Amino acid sequence: QVQLVESGGGLVQAGGSLRLSCAASGRTFSSYGMGWFRQAPGKEREFVATVSWSGGSTIYADSVKGRFTISRNNAKNTVYLQMNSLKPEDTAVYYCAATRYSGTERRVSEYDYWGQGTQVTVSS
Repeated sequence: QVQLVESGGGLVQAGGSLRLSCAASGRTFSSYGMGWFRQAPGKEREFVATVSWSGGSTIYADSVKGRFTISRNNAKNTVYLQMNSLKPEDTAVYYCAATRYSGTERRVSEYDYWGQGTQVTVSS
């Protein structure tokens, strides 16, 4: 089993940046594909970004492409989401997730483990 804990959320002005971190437990972290998802109140959880086990492949939602960067450091058991040029529409709770599939995965239903979420609020 994998435990995930997100951190780094907060309040930021439009155009600013935040870096989210996801600390993972377990000895097989490097075998998992990882993803970031977000959910605003009253809305469905939506895909943001995913990275393969090696970090060699990434996929981004169209809404964040060119602004967000997902990366991982398997030696530190940590996944990151660098968020630049933030917009008010990015306001949501951001969740880190892990899938047994070692590649990239954008489907919510395919993820096995989820963190508790971290709030990101972008003011105008």
